[in-house]
Amino acid sequence: QVRLVESGGGLVQPGGSLRLSCAASGRPSGLNTIPYMAWYRQAPGNERELVADSTSDGVTNCADSVKGRFTISKDNAKNTVYLQMNSLKPEDTAVYYCYARTMVSGYWGQGTQVTVSS
Repeated sequence: QVRLVESGGGLVQPGGSLRLSCAASGRPSGLNTIPYMAWYRQAPGNERELVADSTSDGVTNCADSVKGRFTISKDNAKNTVYLQMNSLKPEDTAVYYCYARTMVSGYWGQGTQVTVSS
């Protein structure tokens, strides 16, 4: 069982930055043994979409819509995954979810709201 708790969302003006955090617990062997972790987002009326992901061997990817603006990173010592979001746009407004996939199951956090508005 993996528990994920997101934080760091809020209201920011266009062009601003936010850093989301996802604290993982319940995995005695640590974050670096979780094969796959990702950030998703869901805006009202839209399907949940992949924003960025990271594998345990260090491979990361970002969706085309956020490439060059968002960065996913991990701190294994803190069991935390981050999403650094720069140059935010109104279309980035959504609930952002952390996701972890082990060999047996997938786990979601409760989500954190990001609103980009002037």
